[in-house]
Amino acid sequence: MIAVIRYGAGNVRSVLSALGRLGAEGTLTSDPVVIKAADHVIFPGVGEASSAMASLSASGLIDTIGSLRQPFLGICLGMQLMCTHSEEGDTDGLGVIPTPVLRFPEGRGFKIPHMGWNIISSLKGPLFRDVAEGEYMYFVHSYYVPVSEYTSAVCEYDGLEFSAALEKDNFFLTQFHPEKSGDAGERILRSFLEA
Repeated sequence: MIAVIRYGAGNVRSVLSALGRLGAEGTLTSDPVVIKAADHVIFPGVGEASSAMASLSASGLIDTIGSLRQPFLGICLGMQLMCTHSEEGDTDGLGVIPTPVLRFPEGRGFKIPHMGWNIISSLKGPLFRDVAEGEYMYFVHSYYVPVSEYTSAVCEYDGLEFSAALEKDNFFLTQFHPEKSGDAGERILRSFLEA
């Protein structure tokens, strides 16, 4: 069973549709018991960090998420919330990945949010076993995670390199939206479901 975490933020319809295209079925839930029992967990994200953390707290999911041992995929905001702290709303995250989330700097010519198709590189880990260097993924975000030892894919935006994906133990996290990234994104989702 694939649990898709419901917490008032997220691009859940696109994620459930992408799973369906792969012949898999996701269960949308905020029940900690169901999430702990799942074979795989997906933590989608479109929204604002402080509101999302408040919703997770109200649902009793904060301790649950960090304790999971099955394959876990965090997407976009779902990746950022797994970090220690976000500049968005000065918000403490779940702390699974010991790194901050920063806002793209103003005045450098950045168009914020970073939105659209961009290349990923420096790929490592099982999520990217069927993805080539330089493939395009779909991004929509105003905040980014710096490159660190947990970075499993890199993206460059107007001269700034950031983590397009992170990996630590059973936690696989993508800043881009694999569910909106065409064939390459489906290959990533398939690799996750086979983990």
